[in-house]
Amino acid sequence: MSGAGTDSTKPWPESGPVVILVEPQLGENIGSAVRAMGNFGLSRLRIVNPREGWPNPKAVTFASGADRILDHAEIFPDLRAALADLNFVAAATARERGMQKSVLAADAVAAETAVRINGGEQVGLVFGRERTGLYTEEVSLADVILTLPVNPAFASLNLGMAVAVVAYEWFKLASGGALPFQQPDRYPIADKADLLAFFDHVERELDEALFFRSPEKKPVTIRNIRNIFHRVGLTRQDIATLHGMVAALVEGRRMREARTAARLEGRNEPRAGGETEG
Repeated sequence: MSGAGTDSTKPWPESGPVVILVEPQLGENIGSAVRAMGNFGLSRLRIVNPREGWPNPKAVTFASGADRILDHAEIFPDLRAALADLNFVAAATARERGMQKSVLAADAVAAETAVRINGGEQVGLVFGRERTGLYTEEVSLADVILTLPVNPAFASLNLGMAVAVVAYEWFKLASGGALPFQQPDRYPIADKADLLAFFDHVERELDEALFFRSPEKKPVTIRNIRNIFHRVGLTRQDIATLHGMVAALVEGRRMREARTAARLEGRNEPRAGGETEG
């Protein structure tokens, strides 16, 4: 989705876990991760020993407007320093590390994070280098391992993608899954009087058009037609449109019949509105 849906008047979420990027190699990847954070309500960023130094102009470009996250980003010399004030940490990795640690998916980490933040704890989500990920000793500093159900034949995610998936699960839980908008109800649902009047209209015209070829089957066919429209949940505007459609079809049929009759009688064909060619 493009930035067209951004509303700068909305408040920016300030709670949530800290995202920690360990030795990110490219400013572009930092910016992509920051953009994902902004999309899904995370605002606190810590960067451990960025390879290209800091600040990084490319990170600003790829953050696509989430500058406030970059402006308040904290830089640390190593992961231990970045974790020092946190109470609970999840380390993202795609590889089994042979450790006796709980292995949680992103939704489970989001649930655990919410419980701990509500209890006053500080939570961190740690993501490793683009090429090698986190080292085993770095994973050992975390309380749980965070991993995703990815294709085992191609399990490596781009840094921004990995942050996006985890941040999405967090924000979905934190927001109660509320979508930013719904289709507005512009027209009220048709009442039964409107619906019955339409049934009368369409059934009368179907009769005129000889649609009901079998008198024995006519009641069943009418019930089936009515059930089709009952399932749709028609609005008053829908009913008005359907009336117009039926009326147009009827008028078209009558015009064709009139032209056919005129040709058979050798007369000029009538025009719309009842006029004839002179």
